[in-house]
Amino acid sequence: MNRRFNAVTVFQATEESPTLATLAARARDAAERLAAIQDLIPAELRPSVKPGPAEDDVWCVLVTGNAAAAKLRQLTPAFLSRLTARGWRVATLRIKVQARN
Repeated sequence: MNRRFNAVTVFQATEESPTLATLAARARDAAERLAAIQDLIPAELRPSVKPGPAEDDVWCVLVTGNAAAAKLRQLTPAFLSRLTARGWRVATLRIKVQARN
């Protein structure tokens, strides 16, 4: 049997799949949240911080290293204030340390 597959772009795939569309929207939302607080993060830590998932009123930020996590925890009230001011309903900001690959 000879099968032919039609190539589709990632955009087309996400538009045609409700599951992929939901995942793409969640990734965009997380990236927008991080962009909203980016200037509050010390410049030397910014490369270590990645957006994580958001669920209900909890958002997770991924960071490489305990020292960076400690600093971000100190800044959490400012982050929550900024996110709330920009329209996100975030009551809890989780900071999760990830191992470097």
